[in-house]
Amino acid sequence: MSSFTPHRTSRRAGFSASLRTEWATFLSVRGWVLAMAASVLVTVSLGLLIAGGARSTCVTGKGEGTCPAPLVGPDGTAVSDKYYFVHQPLTGNGSITARVSDMTGQIRLPDAVPGVRNVQEGVVPWAKAGLLVRQSLKQGTPYAAVMLTGAHGVRMQHNYIHDVAGGPHNGPQWLRLTRSGDTITGYESDDGKTWTEVSTVKLAGLPETLEIGLFATSPGASWDMAQAFAQATATFDQITVQGANGSWRRDDVGVVLESDGKTPHHPGGVVESGDKLIVTGGGDIGPATVEGGLRADLMLIGGALGLIPVLVVAATFVTAQGGRGLFRTGPPAGPHPERLLAAKAAVMGAVAFVTGLVTSAVVVPAGLALLRANDNPIQPLTLGTGLRVIVGYAALTAAAAVLALGLAALVKRAVIAIGLAIALVVVPYFLAIAGLAPWLLMITPAAGFAITQSVPTFAHVDVQQSLLGGYYPLPPWAGLAVACGYAAITLAAASVRRTA
Repeated sequence: MSSFTPHRTSRRAGFSASLRTEWATFLSVRGWVLAMAASVLVTVSLGLLIAGGARSTCVTGKGEGTCPAPLVGPDGTAVSDKYYFVHQPLTGNGSITARVSDMTGQIRLPDAVPGVRNVQEGVVPWAKAGLLVRQSLKQGTPYAAVMLTGAHGVRMQHNYIHDVAGGPHNGPQWLRLTRSGDTITGYESDDGKTWTEVSTVKLAGLPETLEIGLFATSPGASWDMAQAFAQATATFDQITVQGANGSWRRDDVGVVLESDGKTPHHPGGVVESGDKLIVTGGGDIGPATVEGGLRADLMLIGGALGLIPVLVVAATFVTAQGGRGLFRTGPPAGPHPERLLAAKAAVMGAVAFVTGLVTSAVVVPAGLALLRANDNPIQPLTLGTGLRVIVGYAALTAAAAVLALGLAALVKRAVIAIGLAIALVVVPYFLAIAGLAPWLLMITPAAGFAITQSVPTFAHVDVQQSLLGGYYPLPPWAGLAVACGYAAITLAAASVRRTA
């Protein structure tokens, strides 16, 4: 074994020497250093410009003014909690059973005639009607519900962010919700005789007496990067309640008042017809991915433009030797071209990481502070998520730089490599901002921008498929893994070619 030690030591020493040489080479070219500084300046300037120009206003019962702080659920996520509720107090264990025999609604669509409201019959995919149990009527409190949806069948949801699919039904359906201590179980049935469990959840700390009943709600219809009016109406019959024998109470939970402070805006309601209760409601019970405030990742909206100088430096860095000629295209000299390429990649990756880290560490907290100073509501941001956004952008910057470097080593032309890198990283990002071809953020290195996502994408919330709406098709770490995979494969291919 000792016979290999000098060889290994020599290789380590050779790589260390290459690192020192490449670091000196980078510092010797003022244009590269200035370009990295320009990357920071571009992203920070655009982020602060967006933050400084953001002004959020809301119409409340006191008129138009500052928007309230986001409603926060049990886990700290911004949530929506607006619905019409027909309920009774339940003390101890019990259950409620009912059939949703019909579900209709109204949706506002884009105006066919300018200025004339276009409201048509129908329900949005995540319109909800079913059975609900919750601690109290206070918004944001823990709950569990089993429901029929507009286009996603039966679901069991609890505490806003959790969703379990039941059967794919869209016609009349029996539902049952039981409470045993802190355990809530939802069931579904086609005939009211044979029951299938949808899910069981635990709501820790439930009080002895809680509210149980029927609800209806509907998120808005999504178009023009916003949500328009939508409402759901459900007919409940065959209603039985065990453990509660009070009279029905009616509450339009979370209803917003017009500027006169008296008139409800799109109120819900209930109509009794024999043994039927026809419940109408609008709003949603779930995560507030858009309405919950401005997102931290919006501060990095200029990050794609800021990456362009980094890509240019990385591509020209690999084609330069000893600082001579920014666009020299000849292969690296010396007996170990793969070692030299690895050293260049290590130096460029480290420089890009620090550049990205400085950028995000400045623009994210400074931008959020500016948003708060202008009384904008902001999506809740945990320390862990904030650190992931900041460090993640730095990692993405490093991956993009190594990708550009690897492309330049492959094609041996800096200009071509820069064009390819921009096409793979920057162009898909801007297409996704415009809501075009969001699937590109799954199959290109631009997927790495998902690491900056500060608000999760929930499967049970429909959003505009645009980065402006917070839509990323991949989870944060999966997106970064795609970008790093491209960088690693490209660098490996370049190394093989240069040693062949």
